[in-house]
Amino acid sequence: MLKSLIALLIFIADVLAILSIAKSKASTVEKIIWILIIIILPFIGLVVWFFAGPGSKKI
Repeated sequence: MLKSLIALLIFIADVLAILSIAKSKASTVEKIIWILIIIILPFIGLVVWFFAGPGSKKI
């Protein structure tokens, strides 16, 4: 049950990240690359995108 809930939360976060990428002002190639990274590596890709993706948050 807990694994299913975690998987669902990661899936929702991935979908939101992909929508955010699609709306960003990044070039089409950058958008495609980031979306592929998130699809291929769902959790790791999401974390990397959050810190280094287009329009990334400066820490």
